[in-house]
Amino acid sequence: MPTSPIGSLRDRLRSLHARVGAWTSRYEAWRFGEVDLTAKTGVKGEQYAARYLRKSGLRIIAAGESDFAGELDLVAIDIPRRWMIRRGSPEIVFVEVKTLATQKPGHPADMVDDEKQRRVTRAAVRFLKRNRLLGAPCRFDVIAIWWPPQLDEPERIEHYRSAFEATGLDSFFT
Repeated sequence: MPTSPIGSLRDRLRSLHARVGAWTSRYEAWRFGEVDLTAKTGVKGEQYAARYLRKSGLRIIAAGESDFAGELDLVAIDIPRRWMIRRGSPEIVFVEVKTLATQKPGHPADMVDDEKQRRVTRAAVRFLKRNRLLGAPCRFDVIAIWWPPQLDEPERIEHYRSAFEATGLDSFFT
């Protein structure tokens, strides 16, 4: 029984659509980074947040940076584009990522309390000193991710720019 021209065209379009989808996902993995779905929830959330920030135009310069002062999940540079409205010098962005894997009530960003802000500020100052960047403008962002364990991608992601000011004794330097 002969196939109709519309049916074969539909099949060819489905095949082409599948190939384009595969090429797109490979390109995005190469361009913005991959997420290891077998990793722990926090690591998976940080990888996804880094990918999200790269897609937003930020450049990730450090991930999982830690010393005795504390840990910085992500450190990025936000370089203003000429064609964008915002102007000015590049900003160093310290990003705290909070991933919630359960359906419990509450917001992941609520876990960034005053003590956590002090530890992040202390770690940020040490990072700036270590890299001789103490005069550079910087800000502190929080990324909240809801990622149920049965899904391959997060259910929801929220990015809070300038979520908090530098706090603690070291806040004078940032």
